[in-house]
Amino acid sequence: MQARAGFDMPQYVLDRVMTKRGRVRVFDTFIAAETALVVVDMQEFYVKDVPSAVAIIPVINRLAAAVREKGGVVAWVKMVAGRNGESLWPIYHDYFFTPENAARHRDNLTEGAPGQELRADLDVAEGDLIANKSRFSAFIPGKSDLPGMLEARGIRNVIITGMLTNFCCETSARDAMMLDYRVAMISDANAARFQEDHDVGFTTVFQSFGDVVTADQMINEILTSAGDGQGE
Repeated sequence: MQARAGFDMPQYVLDRVMTKRGRVRVFDTFIAAETALVVVDMQEFYVKDVPSAVAIIPVINRLAAAVREKGGVVAWVKMVAGRNGESLWPIYHDYFFTPENAARHRDNLTEGAPGQELRADLDVAEGDLIANKSRFSAFIPGKSDLPGMLEARGIRNVIITGMLTNFCCETSARDAMMLDYRVAMISDANAARFQEDHDVGFTTVFQSFGDVVTADQMINEILTSAGDGQGE
């Protein structure tokens, strides 16, 4: 079953969360000046083969505009898998792919390759951050440029969008929370190949790593350009 935009949290997960923390949403407010919209792996090599990833581009662009308008940061994170014909992640390429597929992944995600570029219909603006990573997660120091960029700007909150929901996005959300960022994933601005994959990524994060909200909820209810309060 191909993934669709959006997500309905299963009732058993809602019940478990209410028993655990007594409220559905973890964080009430993200102050925009301390917030980064993190857009993961929306690159030509990945997006072209996943229709649900194409479908979320307008939502990502709308979120990016809102975050900038309210004083936040937009960070576009790109996977870099190879350099000078060599893998930057040998254990992944050597053990999890056929040789042919490993070379395809490595070479298409080498800096300068057309497939490694961000999708052309994403609204990347002057002043946005462009970060590279060589692992699934965008939050592994030494394997991603992003943590240092966010730290230098005093970022405390991250909004995770992009693809794939249950791989790089979920992994980034988990690691960000464990590095003490406040995390929210956007249910209609993440994409997976299959609905089951999409759903499991969100249910896992929601229980112990961060919020799962819609783009409208983030823009209209959570993200604020003023105020001191943040949910604990």
